[in-house]
Amino acid sequence: MNEPTWSIRLAERRDVPALLEIEHAQFPEPWSRAMLLDELSNVATRRYTVADEGGEVVGYLGVMFVLDELHVNTLGVQPGAEGRGIATALLDEAWADALARGVARATLEVAVSNERARVLYARFGFAPVGVRKNYYERTREDALVMWADVRERERH
Repeated sequence: MNEPTWSIRLAERRDVPALLEIEHAQFPEPWSRAMLLDELSNVATRRYTVADEGGEVVGYLGVMFVLDELHVNTLGVQPGAEGRGIATALLDEAWADALARGVARATLEVAVSNERARVLYARFGFAPVGVRKNYYERTREDALVMWADVRERERH
């Protein structure tokens, strides 16, 4: 496998326009500029990273820490850059950070129809534990609630 052409770094305020572009391209209910700025400023409980390829943001991941849990808030890859391992690399990096913090479990919600994301999350040990009916306001789509044991992935 070829070496990745991107590097992962912490997101900065200057990245918000690129994050918004990916949000609008990938999600029917994109986050707003104000929401992203608020997330980036909340460094005590939030951690946002980007995959930077030659100065261009090609993917990002936002997580929240609650006690000994990690919650995946958002994960997006620039259209046309999917399938290159960017989302996996972002999650790998977050997993390593979570382990270093002593995080035991991870959770997320994902649209029932988002098969590509569900397959990715399953590779990280996420399994469905419930459904949030009509979770997505605009589409009225259900979300799967998924949980994973962060330490379990390290054992494999």
